[in-house]
Amino acid sequence: MQALTTRSKIAVNKKMSFKERIYLPAIIGGLAITLRHFFKKKATVCYPEQIRPFAPVYRGYHVLKRDENGAERCTACGLCAVACPAEAITMTAAERKPGEEALYREEKYASVYEINMLRCIFCGLCEEACPKEAIFLTDRIVKTDYKRNEFIYGKDKLVEPIEKDKRIDVSVRQTKEVAEFKKHPEFAHNQVYTKALKA
Repeated sequence: MQALTTRSKIAVNKKMSFKERIYLPAIIGGLAITLRHFFKKKATVCYPEQIRPFAPVYRGYHVLKRDENGAERCTACGLCAVACPAEAITMTAAERKPGEEALYREEKYASVYEINMLRCIFCGLCEEACPKEAIFLTDRIVKTDYKRNEFIYGKDKLVEPIEKDKRIDVSVRQTKEVAEFKKHPEFAHNQVYTKALKA
C-alpha cells in the first residue's frame, strides 16, 4: 500500500530501562520539587481581603466620562470602535433633542454604547483614539460572572455618575506631555478638569 505522504516517520519502540519502569526516581524528583516550594513564600493573595498593588497605569474597567457640567463627552464618532483590534466596541449614534443640552455635550451622542468585555484585550487604544477624551480605562477590576450576557457592558455600567464627588479620577492615565498639550487655550474644549491638571 502506498503512503499518503512522504513526511511520515518511523516510530521507535524503545524498551524502557528498569529505572524507568519502576517510576521511583520520577516520583522522588516530583516530591523534591514539592518540598522545595513548600518552604518558599506563598505567591497566592487572598483576594478580596488582600489586594495586590497595581501599577498607576493599570488598564481595567472602562468608564465613559462626563464634562465639568455633567454632560456626556461621547459624540459617537466611532473612532474607538475602529481602533479596537478585538472589535469589542459597538455603538449607535443619535441626534440630541431640544432640552437635552445638559445631558449631552454635542449635537450627536451615543444612544447605545456597548463593550464586550469577553473580547476586550484592555490595550487602551480606544482611549488613545478618542478625540473628546470620553473613554478611559480605570484601575478597577472587571467583576467575574457565570453568564456571558453579563459581560456586555452598556451605558448603564460605563457612564460615570453625575455627582462630582462620585466621579472617577483618570489623571494618572495621562502623561506629562498630554497635560502640557492641554494647557494651550485652543485645545480647552477637550480638557478633562481634574485636580492634577489645575495644579
